[in-house]
Amino acid sequence: MLTLFSQLGFNAKRWSLWFITCLVITPAFVSAEEFAECVVNLQQKALTEGIPTSVIEGSLAKVEYVPRVIELDRRQPEFSQSFANYLNRRVTDWRVAQGRKILKDNRDLLDSLVKEYGVPAQYLVAFWGLETNYGSYLGKMPVLDSLATLACDERRSSYFTQELMQALHLLSQPGIKEPMLGSWAGAMGHTQFMPSAYRRYALDGDGDGSVNLWTSIPDALTSAANFLQQLGWQRELRWGREIKLPEQFQYVAAGLKNKQAMSYWQQQGVTTISDDSLPDGDMLGAVLVPAGYSGPAFLVYGNFEVIMRWNRSEFYALAVGHLADRINGAGSLLRPPPENMPDLPITKIKELQAKLNDLGFEAGTPDGIFGPGTRQALRLFQQSKKMVADGYPHREVFSSLGVEF
Repeated sequence: MLTLFSQLGFNAKRWSLWFITCLVITPAFVSAEEFAECVVNLQQKALTEGIPTSVIEGSLAKVEYVPRVIELDRRQPEFSQSFANYLNRRVTDWRVAQGRKILKDNRDLLDSLVKEYGVPAQYLVAFWGLETNYGSYLGKMPVLDSLATLACDERRSSYFTQELMQALHLLSQPGIKEPMLGSWAGAMGHTQFMPSAYRRYALDGDGDGSVNLWTSIPDALTSAANFLQQLGWQRELRWGREIKLPEQFQYVAAGLKNKQAMSYWQQQGVTTISDDSLPDGDMLGAVLVPAGYSGPAFLVYGNFEVIMRWNRSEFYALAVGHLADRINGAGSLLRPPPENMPDLPITKIKELQAKLNDLGFEAGTPDGIFGPGTRQALRLFQQSKKMVADGYPHREVFSSLGVEF
């Protein structure tokens, strides 16, 4: 068995230590034998995908399992932190000031991208700021190791298997070679493209004949603008805005699934945060209350969902939109999220999801991720209990479900 592992590029000492750790602390991780078998299957798939044998034998056969990747996958901050903690750690005064400086220093490039792709400069800078802190941290994890680890994990094996195949294809592109370093999830470069997005949307922005999102800022920002345009970005439309809700607002109407025309929200008494009327027209919008009824409220439009196609998190999209507004000269939220909202332990969210499912409120598979499906199930439960149906897991909710918090 050790001979097989060495042929596949495994470090026996590292594996034995990891395997003991798995048995004692984290039995959900796959075993060394399971990973070895998975890699063999991935090699077979790579052959059918037309990936060169030299890449399969020289790169894929040498991938290593990284337990840390699984740990990070299970506690993504977009789904475990409170909105206050998430937003305040990402939209900082420093990041706003640096974004404004970058906006000024790269004006010619950004103006040309706005003209060609229709995405306002402040959004491109905001994505860059959130993804890598304007290029100051591109990630240090070997992308192939991360993707192979996730491909051999049952939670999203199919998705990450395809991303691994795309990453292997990338090694045939000019200017790209190992080690490809990136995030724990396999995202790469200044704007953290997944391999499939890299192959499909990345462009040569500096005209040097190759596309390198690690070293070329023009390549990275041009690729980001192209990506957002292809995802459906609508020119002249903002992401959304902070709003004020009337005292008798029916919070069960909140959520991305309930898109209504501006006239509808006007009739419900919704205004801008400064008490002005909402814009007229048939443009659709949805109300979000990410910190519950005691926090800020937002009316989000079509471009908000484009941002979510980059990262499927409402918190992330709200942070991008708010940071873009701040970079463009706007101030802080007029109704900031309450600071005393605790983060959401994964174990407690799993219990909450299981309880909701047991009561007939479909929250999906209990995975500890507090996403839109769980939020909607919680709204319906709250409504049935005559609580404020804002979809936020207040302590009262946990108590009503019999879950200690």
